[in-house]
Parts: sequence; C-alpha cells; structure tokens
Amino acid sequence: MISKTYSAIPFGYDGRIIEVEGDINKGLPAFNIVGMANKTVNESKERVKSALTNSGFSFPNKKITINLAPADLAKDGSYLDLPIAITVLLTSGQLLPLDTKDRLFIGELSLNGDLRPVRGIINIIEAARNSRVKEVYIPYDNLSQASLIPDITIIGVKNLKQLFLHLKHESIITNPNIVVKNNSTDSISPILDHVRGQSFAKRAMVIAIAGHHNILISGPPGAGKTLLAKAAANLLPDLTPEEQLSVTKIHSIAGISVDEAIARRPFRSPHHTSSSISIIGGGTKATPGEISLAHLGVLFLDEIPEYPRSVLEALRQPLEDKTISISRANQKTIYPADFMLIATMNPCPCGYAGDPDHECTCTSQQISNYLKKLSGPLFDRIDMNVSVQKVDNSDLLKSSTDSSKEHIDAKNNISKALKQQRERYGKNDFYNSSLSSHQVSTQIVLTPAAKQILSSASEKLNLSARSYFKIIKVAQTISDLDGDGKTVDINHITEALSFRKR
Repeated sequence: MISKTYSAIPFGYDGRIIEVEGDINKGLPAFNIVGMANKTVNESKERVKSALTNSGFSFPNKKITINLAPADLAKDGSYLDLPIAITVLLTSGQLLPLDTKDRLFIGELSLNGDLRPVRGIINIIEAARNSRVKEVYIPYDNLSQASLIPDITIIGVKNLKQLFLHLKHESIITNPNIVVKNNSTDSISPILDHVRGQSFAKRAMVIAIAGHHNILISGPPGAGKTLLAKAAANLLPDLTPEEQLSVTKIHSIAGISVDEAIARRPFRSPHHTSSSISIIGGGTKATPGEISLAHLGVLFLDEIPEYPRSVLEALRQPLEDKTISISRANQKTIYPADFMLIATMNPCPCGYAGDPDHECTCTSQQISNYLKKLSGPLFDRIDMNVSVQKVDNSDLLKSSTDSSKEHIDAKNNISKALKQQRERYGKNDFYNSSLSSHQVSTQIVLTPAAKQILSSASEKLNLSARSYFKIIKVAQTISDLDGDGKTVDINHITEALSFRKR
C-alpha cells in the first residue's frame, strides 16, 4: 500500500511543499528514507520509530520505504519527523487517507511522541497557504508565531497521540485564543535625556530616525557616540502587523526565536571581529546575516573603521537595494535588508585628532589610512555625517531630574513625521529615504529659493548625484518634523547641507 502525506520545509526566504510518500512491502524488516535526505532527516527513523511505539501505536515489522519528493531538493532539519510518522500510520492502516486529506503536517518528534518547535515556521505556513492547504498541524510551541499569518487554519499539537485522536474525531483539539507572545522587555536602556549636551547630534538622530536615514557620528572617545546610538533604539516607532510578520519570519529562519513574535524593531550591533558571512549572510545553508536580522530596524556598527574593508564594501549593495542576494552552489536566496545604518568612528586611530586637551599621537599617514577605510562609494550611501565634541567634565555631574521630557518630545515629533510620510506615500513601511531619484522629483516640492541654494551648494561641494538626492530627502524629513511637510524651503535645505560633509 502506497500512502502520501504533505509537509513543507523552509527554503531561503520562502518555503517548499514536500510530498512524503510511504510504501510497505514484504521482505526483511527495514526502514529506508530516500529523496536527498541529509543526516538529520535520516536520523528521524529512530525518532519516529520510538515515538510511534511509545505513543501506543504498532510499528510495522516489514520493509518500509519513505520517499521525500521532489527528490532533487536537499532536505535538512527535523521538520519532517511528524509527516513521516503520519505516513507510517497510513501505510500500516492505522490511519485512513480521508483522515489526512487537504492537511499538512510539520514538527520534530521526541522519543516519547511529544512535538518540539521548529525554525522557519512562517515560511512553512506561507507555503501551505499559497498551495491552498486547508489545515496545517504544527508543534504547539510554534503557534504564537504561526498565528501572525491570516487566512489559514492552524492547529497546534502537543503530541502524536493527541493528533491521532483528533484525526479520528475521537478528541478534537481546541486551541485557545492565542495571545501572541513577543520578545518585548522593559529593561532599562538609555534615552536622549541621558546624553549630556550634544544637542546638534540629538537633533540629527531624530531626523535620521524620522526619515530612516543612515547616519555616521564621529568624535573623540567618551563624547557619547555609543550612548546616543543606543538611545536611538528607544526612539524607533512600533512595528506594524505586516512589519512584525516580516521581522519575525527572518528571526525564525535564523533560529533566534521559534516560539515568540518579534514585537520591537531589531537593534543589531555585531562586533568588529565578526566574519563577513555572519554580517552579510551565507554559509552552506545560505542563512540570513546581521543585515537581514536588522531588517526594519537598526544596524549599529561601533567604530566602523575597525571592521574589515571587505565587510564594509559588501554593505554597499544592500544599503542601496534594501535586499541582499546570497548565491551558493545549490541555492540562491534573496533576503530583505531594509535597515537603518548607525555608525560611529573616531577622528583618528588614537581618537584625539583636533582635541585641544589631548595630544594626538598619530602620524598624518596613519590618519589618512584610517579615514580611507571608509571608501568614497560607501560614504556616499550615508545620508548624514555628524561630528561631536567632548563634553566638559564639569557638566557631566550636574544635577538633573529623572525627567524623560526630551526623549518623549523627540518620539512625538518622530511619530508626527512618520504619519505625514504615510499619508504622502500611502504606505506604512515607506520612508523619505526609500524614494528613488525619479520619485524625489515627483513627490518632493522645493521652493525656488531652496532650489537655488541647493544648486549653488552642489557646484561648490562637487556633490555626486546620489548625494544631491540624499540632501533633498533629508530636507524633506526636516520639513516633516518642523512643519506640514508639503514643501521644502531654504532653511530645510541649509540644515540638510550641514549634515553632508566629510
């Protein structure tokens, strides 16, 4: 008797439907799995056999062959444990084909028949929905993430015995109304009011977040660059439901979170010793890197010149296209990478070039080599460049209240600017920085005076076309923060120009 069960596996940023075929023949007892199954899938034979036996089912003492189709697609992971077990029950007559019709099964089995969560559950559910599967049976612990996806029936299962009784209509599984668990925490973290002085840099950070602009902060050690960047994490707007699904999907693929939804915008800060693959993504399984894990959030590179040049140059394409294409011998995957870059750097290797209170110990050649680590094409993709100075020590311990007024005001202004952008572009996840050069000319209205000063500055500063349009987009964000955002005037352009220097 040949039986068939449907399942799915993650495949890059998508999912692929897998047909699990089973056949029982006369012969010496054997349990074989074919169809480009790797070691993890082959090991499922022992898990399935123990799970069935310990759950009270009989395991056929015959020759069993399981085929995973399509046969030319490599299968990896423990996703197929449950569908293989269901297929064995079908081929042995303990379940009927009608019991599993139009249903899809996914999950890892423990030796006693319990179901364990798997990564990439959102990919799997989306693949099932696109294939018009009516019901999907998944591990109960994956239910919180899976419930983010509408228009499909999802049933969380705790163990194999519970699923069998449900399919036989002897004990129906009734999942309660799922309250989406999330990773949001109330941990104490910096806010703008914790940063002493640096009003110019704070203003720049508010503008950057309001328009999703990339920003570079340079200055001596101890000036508050890192603290300011970390305070920015608390200024980020809440994720919309669509954004929450997209961010959770990536974190689930990476295995960072398999039982929770991501509620807050990610703030990723990889160390400068991180490898190119860990930041860009890749490896044998083409997994997402830090730039994709920072999707719709912030990628923070502290002391950016310390990162390998190859890593920094690899950022150029995702900064422009908002995606990253990872090609390997057996797989090509495109992951989203729409992140906001916040970077910091010192003015020189020792950090004290131009500091009146500290003597710089670097040679001119060392300073030149240090600054050259940030190439011209990469710098051209950074919208805003801000220099900060050391705050006087006498101002650091000045008495201050625990007020968060500055931070709250900044957050309200950001919300106002984002609302105006949503109304202008008709999208929730589209910002001023997202505009193409063509869209800049059609969506942004510059006054004659603004055009004149921009033209003059463009000639004097010898701006590239990319820098020219970035100034206009930053000016539009300033207009959104300070006014109704309908026009960009001369004061908006001049302030935007103050952030465009090297």
